[in-house]
Amino acid sequence: MTTLVLDTHPPSADSATAEQIAGPAGLVFFGVTGDLSRKKLLPAVYDLAHRGLLPPSFSLVGFARRDWTVEDFARIVRDDVARYARTPFREEVWQRLVTGIRFVKGDFDDDEAFDQLRVTLEGLDKTRGTAGNFAFYLSVPPRFFPKVVQQLKKHGLADAPEGSWRRAAIEKPFGHDLATARELNTVVDEVFAPEQVFRIDHYLGKETVQNILTLRFANVLFEPLWNRSHIDHVQITMAEDIGIGSRAGYYDGVGAARDVIQNHLLQLLALTAMEEPASLGADALAAEKIKVLGSVRLPDDLSTTAVRAQYRAGPQDGALVRGYLEEDGTDPASRTDTYAALKLEVNSRRWDGVPFYLRAGKRLERRVTEIAVVFKQTPSLPFAPGTDPKTGPNTLVIRVQPDEGVTFRFASKVPGSTGEVRDVAMNFDYRDSFTEVSPEAYERLILDVLLGDASLFPTREEVELSWQILDPVEDHWDRHGTPASYAPGTWGPAEADQMLARDGRTWRRP
Repeated sequence: MTTLVLDTHPPSADSATAEQIAGPAGLVFFGVTGDLSRKKLLPAVYDLAHRGLLPPSFSLVGFARRDWTVEDFARIVRDDVARYARTPFREEVWQRLVTGIRFVKGDFDDDEAFDQLRVTLEGLDKTRGTAGNFAFYLSVPPRFFPKVVQQLKKHGLADAPEGSWRRAAIEKPFGHDLATARELNTVVDEVFAPEQVFRIDHYLGKETVQNILTLRFANVLFEPLWNRSHIDHVQITMAEDIGIGSRAGYYDGVGAARDVIQNHLLQLLALTAMEEPASLGADALAAEKIKVLGSVRLPDDLSTTAVRAQYRAGPQDGALVRGYLEEDGTDPASRTDTYAALKLEVNSRRWDGVPFYLRAGKRLERRVTEIAVVFKQTPSLPFAPGTDPKTGPNTLVIRVQPDEGVTFRFASKVPGSTGEVRDVAMNFDYRDSFTEVSPEAYERLILDVLLGDASLFPTREEVELSWQILDPVEDHWDRHGTPASYAPGTWGPAEADQMLARDGRTWRRP
């Protein structure tokens, strides 16, 4: 495999590309005791502090039912960041951060607790200089969104003093279908203006996802070929090699399609298929993604173009694993999908006739997320007449995780006098090509919330359009039979292979 070596001299501190530091602000976490907060969000805050991207006045407030003192909460935060932070733990960084840590005990329907939260924020303005700027991060189940935002409104917390700001960052899932998403959006819009709402899709914070636009629009090589004349189809894959673990309480009744296709994979499709935006600003990016999502079409026959399945019991990596229906907390009669695959079409001049195949699943062969742009096959090969050429179509693979980078597969002559042609791969790997270590997605997203930069956050319309795409699929599955099954450690059910075989295509095996 050929590796690209790039000229990647780091910019100077005063470069136009230097990262922006947040202004005076505080961050309030609801759901601060959950796994997401403790393993991702709190460590991301520490990493931002370690990188010098938070102001001296930065303050962190936890809100939860636990009977903790501020000292208890600070000790738990310290343990979490020491264990999970990306950057090394340094005592001097922690001492700067811990002076701004506060904790408020209470339930979401506890008026006294929200009054105490208001008093706490007022105190931070006076003692820390947060200037009335606060973001409220809702890392809570969707059923609690309305209660939390209504309490923020009721107690005057959503209203910023003159010259200050208030923002709400809301974790997925944003609704269970189009109707519930609209209900949630209506509740949120009654409290916060659209520019104050930041809907989190952590995939959009990943460096490799942000690089899709750079790859397409900063290189003259790709964009002239990025259309129906040259591209045969696109495959977007999000595979996990683990089961649901202890998440049955959340996962059962949700499934792979609602969990990741409605948000992550449809966002990847939009970035892959969109036209060049007028700028990288939030409004310009959203406008182009909305055009794509609004033009996505489902085939007429969903029985052959929408596949759902569940992993069954069997061996995987030398161990016997349980099937989905045997997992703790799962309804034995559940029809929830642990694997989902869809064929979609984008009704535009650029993409007419080019199918987009999306798949996501658990207990698959390996953990990988990628976008594979498969070009049309060469019509003829004059090399080595009479032989079967060992080449497939040219393929550009954007590796989102875990081995972040880009691979391009193309044909090359094998050394010698036979004229044999074989596929080779040219590889760009972030780890080999850059001295900088990629920040975690939540670092970028939390910093952007504090900066008020909404370019990496789906808008209300994007969320609702995504549900509009998925709802007919879920309705079809509800009406028709039971899911297929697949063995753990494979690439999914035979029905998904047959879906592509009908079109004369095959899934990639990453």
